[in-house]
Amino acid sequence: MSAPTDEELRALAHQVGERLRQDRDHLVTAESCTGGWIAKCVTDIAGSSDWFDCGLAAYSYEAKQALLGVRPQTLETHGAVSRETVIEMVSGALVNSGASVAVAVTGIAGPGGGSPDKPVGTVWIGWKRRGGYARAEVFQFAGDREAVRRQTVATALAGLERL
Repeated sequence: MSAPTDEELRALAHQVGERLRQDRDHLVTAESCTGGWIAKCVTDIAGSSDWFDCGLAAYSYEAKQALLGVRPQTLETHGAVSRETVIEMVSGALVNSGASVAVAVTGIAGPGGGSPDKPVGTVWIGWKRRGGYARAEVFQFAGDREAVRRQTVATALAGLERL
């Protein structure tokens, strides 16, 4: 997957917004490696106040714990970039908002921070509907920091369409 353009991200956000509006759902985002970029994309859409509740950019361990209810044990055992953490992030986003649908992202955008087990470009994305089960997938995106983040935003939005 190549890094999507601003126009492609805008089109995805518009599609997600139309779907959320039709279903009378409201979205919350919980973002680490994207730093609020998903929230920015959806609020770039006029009328997003009809379907966007809030966005939480939780970069540090402390923020993930305080804002999203990620347990210290989860972070110590599995790290911030893990299935366990993204599931707690997406679940915590719903608990701490009035939204009915959530997306969460955590990853290593680079250029540093990677390891043999979790190389740069490793990103976990989680999606959840209030009252449902969380779905989480791991991705390995290529490119520089910007490319990894763009691909993360696009994949997170595309997953909301499937939710």
